[in-house]
Amino acid sequence: MSNVEVNVDNNMNKTDGTYKKQEEVKQNGVDIEKGKFTSVKSSKLPWGKIICVMLAVSLLVAACAVAWVFQSWQTSLQVLAILIVVYIIAFYYRWIYVAIRTAPRDFSALYCYVKILWLTRTFTQKNWSMADIFHEMVKKHPDKACFLFENETWTFQQVEDFSLQTSAVLKAQGTKRGDTVGIMMNNCPELPAIWLGATRIGGVTPLINTNQTGNTLLHSINIAKCDMVIYGSEFQGAFDEISKELNPSIKLYKYTRRPLNTSGEGVRVAESTNDLTHLLETTPPAPWTLSDSEGFNGKLLYIYTSGTTGLPKAAVISPSRMVFMASGVHYLGSLRKSDVIYCPMPLYHSAGGCITVGQAFIFGCTIALRAKFSASSYFPDCIKFNATAAHYIGEMCRYVLSTPPSPTDTQHKVRTVYGNGMRPTIWTDFVKRFNIKKVVEFYGATEGNANIVNIDNKTGAIGFVSRIIPAVYPIAILKVDQETGEPIRNSKGLCQLAQPNEPGVFIGKIRPNNPSRAFLGYVDQDASEKKVVRNVFSYGDSAFISGDILVADELGYLYFRDRTGDTFRWRGENVSTTEVESAISRFAEQRDAVVYGVEIPNTEGRAGMCGIVDTSNTLDLDKLAKNIAKDLPKYAKPVFIRIMPNVDMTGTFKMRKVDLQKEGYDPSLVNDKLFYLEPKLDKYVPLGVEEYHKIISGQIRL
Repeated sequence: MSNVEVNVDNNMNKTDGTYKKQEEVKQNGVDIEKGKFTSVKSSKLPWGKIICVMLAVSLLVAACAVAWVFQSWQTSLQVLAILIVVYIIAFYYRWIYVAIRTAPRDFSALYCYVKILWLTRTFTQKNWSMADIFHEMVKKHPDKACFLFENETWTFQQVEDFSLQTSAVLKAQGTKRGDTVGIMMNNCPELPAIWLGATRIGGVTPLINTNQTGNTLLHSINIAKCDMVIYGSEFQGAFDEISKELNPSIKLYKYTRRPLNTSGEGVRVAESTNDLTHLLETTPPAPWTLSDSEGFNGKLLYIYTSGTTGLPKAAVISPSRMVFMASGVHYLGSLRKSDVIYCPMPLYHSAGGCITVGQAFIFGCTIALRAKFSASSYFPDCIKFNATAAHYIGEMCRYVLSTPPSPTDTQHKVRTVYGNGMRPTIWTDFVKRFNIKKVVEFYGATEGNANIVNIDNKTGAIGFVSRIIPAVYPIAILKVDQETGEPIRNSKGLCQLAQPNEPGVFIGKIRPNNPSRAFLGYVDQDASEKKVVRNVFSYGDSAFISGDILVADELGYLYFRDRTGDTFRWRGENVSTTEVESAISRFAEQRDAVVYGVEIPNTEGRAGMCGIVDTSNTLDLDKLAKNIAKDLPKYAKPVFIRIMPNVDMTGTFKMRKVDLQKEGYDPSLVNDKLFYLEPKLDKYVPLGVEEYHKIISGQIRL
């Protein structure tokens, strides 16, 4: 993978008093215009183009007239046809080139999209909930493996039997349609089986992040308005901690896991009245019935956002949303019903809990689960479970790539990996080392209404938007102010489409009557409203706005750039934290690196600061500074460096920056080693209390 090449064009263009400053960034062969884009109003007409068109039409008429006069009207028509073809080639050759290059991709995706809509239409007509959809898979192959976990094999019939036991227990405990049954459990086959049982009797299930404790855990329970919470025995301490603040009306049930092959060795004595394990072991499965739920478009799950910038928000997932996400990856990612899919991702998140679990529940695939992700065990596990496909997310691929080479790197049968967040800088190395035939990178927010998928192995791309039939799939990239995240509107007050190679914010058009296009948002309606932009392309329409900055190349391939809010300005330029993190991580031998902006008194913008994990104390800062100087523009170089023992990560490998930003570069607040980029030496030197005060007083200018 080539390094990130940055070319800065400092020319200022002035049109009617409005200035635009642009720079070009070349990454993975894609030229990207970067910076703050403003709408430019001009009363001047494009007279050059108008004159060219008038001349072309005049020549066309003249040629046809001459042919008619001196030959015949048939010859005139032939001349007309030839000239039209010449005109199209002359003026639209780039569109023709793009159409030829992308037609196989676009029409293949269109075929898959039709299959997704047909599947959605079928379930809509039957108004099935997920438990009903899963029952069809049980009828087709009851004895097929549904989940593989440790040394256990759970068949489709066993999963349904466990879910029916759960339905019977919950009903006996007073759970009814519309109640909220939270679950906080580590990965295991029982987790999805329990929420299947809850949804069968009309319950809605928040899947609580297993990393949460204290006020964050209390917030997650309260914001979802839980009537009951089922938690794994390993989280007893977390619930003891919040027991005094927890609403006493909320019923708590503890589940102590027993391996599947020991379940018939006698009933365990109940520890207390809230012992869910004992209740399940002493309750026969309820008879199967259709779900008593809101149906295909009703509430199924609440999945929480990662909470990287504040307390988590509970996003609403319906069966239709889960089907749309899972079927998109299944069809567009060329998965097969016979696949064994390895999933070490947390099942409380939409990627693992909806997209991958959905491969089993909707399509009958076998899912191999792991309780916790382990980089060194990733491909050995794939060999153990005989996996043919595997799921990744976030920084996971970088961790796997950093493990020592091993024979297991290529002894597996994995042909396809799918997920989101693989950095372009490691993409090529990953597929080459582990002999992966296809990478299916997808993109989509948990709470959103649109997903995109890289269907043809395009390195670095997260999906595409069609240049031939752009209106078929209702997504778009809008011009946006990268500092505020607000779409830039034209003189009519409507949004503007970003041009090829121009950064913009990703949106999904909302169509409330279409299950796949509806925006369900969060449980908190005020939070949901903030994610909707109105009067997009016509007055009265609306769209989900992701807040993520993407860029499309000439062929329509989409590349992730940054999140609005993560980008900051320094020395009059926009700095992309994602790009800088990627570069520094590569320079620092794939160490974790987190970049954010910090303020310096009486200085415009925010200076870049980078936290780097260095547990072995072997990071060479002089070498790092030299590599940064070669590959990053001056304004993108981190001014401050913080050497850390670890970085706070979410369960889906997203780095939390809020606390780091608050602590900044003040030695009195930070116990870690701090350094700053000495301008004259162009190297990082230690930052102590004396240097800190000189910086904030202006004696040291950075």
